[in-house]
Amino acid sequence: MTVSHHIKPGVKPQGVGARIPRKEDARHLHGKGNFIGNMAMPGLCEVAFLRSPLAHARITDVRIAEEAQGQVFLRASMPDAKDIVADSTLPTYQVSAQPPLADDRVRFVGEPVAMTFAPTRAEAEDLAEMVEVDYDELPVYVDVKAAEAATSDFMHEGWKDNVFVTLNANNNFDDLAAKAEVVVKREIDLSRQCMLPMEGIAVLAYWDNQNSQLVVYTATQVPHLIRTGIAEFLDLPQEQVRVISPDVGGGFGYKCILQQEELCVAWLAKTYKRPFRYLEDRREHLIAGANTREHYYEMTAYADKQGRLLALDAKVTISGGAYSVWPFTVGLETGQALGNIPGPYAFRGYRCQTRCVATNKPGFLPYRGVARTGVCFAIELTLDALAREVGREPWEVRLDNLVQPEQMPYVNVTNKHLDSGDYPASLRRALEMINVDAVRERQKKGEPDGRLIGLGVATYTEQSAHGTSVFAAWGTPVIPGFDQASVKLTPDGGAELRVGVHSHGQGMETTFAQIANEILSIDINRIKLVHGDTGQTPYSSGTYASRSLVMSGGAVSKACKQLLPRVKKIGAHLLGVTADEVTLEDGYACAGDKRVAIADITNAWYINPQKLPADVDAEGLEVSVGYRPKVDTGSFTYCSQAAVVAVDPATGAVEILDYVVVEDCGTIVNPLVVEGQTIGGIAQGIGTAFYEEMPYDEQGQPLASTLADYIMPGATEVPNIRIDHFETPSPHTEFGAKGMGEGGAIAPPAVLFGAVNDALRAYGVEFAHTPLTPHHVLDALEQSKEKESISRPNVTAGATV
Repeated sequence: MTVSHHIKPGVKPQGVGARIPRKEDARHLHGKGNFIGNMAMPGLCEVAFLRSPLAHARITDVRIAEEAQGQVFLRASMPDAKDIVADSTLPTYQVSAQPPLADDRVRFVGEPVAMTFAPTRAEAEDLAEMVEVDYDELPVYVDVKAAEAATSDFMHEGWKDNVFVTLNANNNFDDLAAKAEVVVKREIDLSRQCMLPMEGIAVLAYWDNQNSQLVVYTATQVPHLIRTGIAEFLDLPQEQVRVISPDVGGGFGYKCILQQEELCVAWLAKTYKRPFRYLEDRREHLIAGANTREHYYEMTAYADKQGRLLALDAKVTISGGAYSVWPFTVGLETGQALGNIPGPYAFRGYRCQTRCVATNKPGFLPYRGVARTGVCFAIELTLDALAREVGREPWEVRLDNLVQPEQMPYVNVTNKHLDSGDYPASLRRALEMINVDAVRERQKKGEPDGRLIGLGVATYTEQSAHGTSVFAAWGTPVIPGFDQASVKLTPDGGAELRVGVHSHGQGMETTFAQIANEILSIDINRIKLVHGDTGQTPYSSGTYASRSLVMSGGAVSKACKQLLPRVKKIGAHLLGVTADEVTLEDGYACAGDKRVAIADITNAWYINPQKLPADVDAEGLEVSVGYRPKVDTGSFTYCSQAAVVAVDPATGAVEILDYVVVEDCGTIVNPLVVEGQTIGGIAQGIGTAFYEEMPYDEQGQPLASTLADYIMPGATEVPNIRIDHFETPSPHTEFGAKGMGEGGAIAPPAVLFGAVNDALRAYGVEFAHTPLTPHHVLDALEQSKEKESISRPNVTAGATV
């Protein structure tokens, strides 16, 4: 990895902007992480599930062997557990009720039908095999077209069709579209994917008799929301539920909803007052774990002769699976698609319809990027097609259409408040880094091995830390508000930070300590972050939507700033100066050549109060605050990416030769963390582009049940990624931060498809369906009438594959 970083001077060694290794890595690299799979507890029983072998059927009879009685549970065994209902205020929304175990009907292969427990997982699975279930098959809706065409046997009782929700937008479309001189249409879609964090669902629950409390350890991104959900659906008061999230082995959105298995294990612990654990295995995850990314686009661009967009017409259909998940609902994906298609582009005519259709597959979850990988793929491939139509380079058309720096702040056609930045500069820098002229010259000369070189580019925005007004518009049952943080100085000069968000790999133990160090100057090794425990932390709706550093990090910053005058006042008294003369540096309160350690200041407050000034602030050295940005529509990170690929026309193989990233996420707290997030996201985006697909047969049977079938990129498939950083602070957040945790995964499919299409433009084919496998490349080349030509004609339109 190569990094260029344009950063303001004067960065403190451990403060905001410092490039320091993550504190938490030491325990993980030494195998000392605290994961649910490592926990031991007296009397712990392991849980297994019997899952449906059919995609859509009525349950007509269930028989349990005599020796399994008392250790097998059906939906009827859990009358005090409610169905998981994710309601929405969206006007067209149809509600689905997801039972913790299938009741009279199954709606996807892998849906839990029965639950068992035993001292070991193997014994629990043996018990599950002692259950026989009779099914009466129903029509199976594998794809959205079949689901939309159905006139009976809908996915849920009381529905009028198989559509979860339909959203529409129309802004100045007809008038501006009528002025177009060029019209380009494309159909673009993404295959269904799994999320595949290293750790799947993991939950351990027990009853705490001392506190009369249900304690649930679960690998979640949103502990406070899971507490709310478990309490609601088990009909418990929230004070009687404590959720603890220890180390989490990745999430990517998979762990920001209430899972059926979490509710079932919590019910067992509540009912039997003993500990139970469930660990999802890889096959369960692939078959029954929530899926994502399956979007279908019909795009029509209206432009002038230079390729400047006047209007865009889009129809988006999302395969939502069987259930709308709690708490974000399928409305989140649908709303994000509707609002984010325009991305960083400054056109004013827009018509869009997004529909989420229920199908016999696992429920659709928000996955890293939440609709934006799909919308970026759609708009960027459409712009590539538009550039070919008008005979210009794809980046020339983009530079003409991007929001210009002098237009900032810019409210776009979908009312997104793009707060700051220079979008064209990021694209120009990416083109400079990839060396466009050299790539085009290389293409003209040809490759000695016969491979074909292609160049792809994309620019996108990442809406991060969006808040109350945005989620209220999406109608979700839980709306984020203020994030809270508490900061307490310890008697020996350390600090404890408490936040309600939880890390699943973002490095919060380091970055939040850096924020506190920036203000209080305490060494980050003396700053402890407490998170992931609803019994010890203030409320937050959790970690998702690239919000944690902006929201909870902002709360930490604000709390430290409130604490600062109190520290200075005591320090000034000990130094015999006024508080205005005091600054904090390297763990000391300083005034001229005088200084006193922060440890002496905290000692005075806690241990030796006789040393305190008479008018000391009685609130002490502990502060709790709530925080949200000045504008809650989100802070907008932006990025341009470019790649060069080599395509082998004999084998269909694609190699990524070069990949560059130019990202602006506002003020960077820790460049190492940002780069790690970017590289990880790009690796996932490469998977979306070239490898990952969850196929189903016509009966709704998943055809990839192991990692031999479901292909992911490895180290050899991820190239050296060259990164450049811009820093344009957000005007709406503490210290100018913007979120960026999802950004890396948004652009790679668009970039890489653009590059392959560029490489094969002489063949007159375009690819617009993920994943782009060697098989698909060879099929397209065999179908091309220009297969024998490797010249570079001016192809303006081609067959979309």
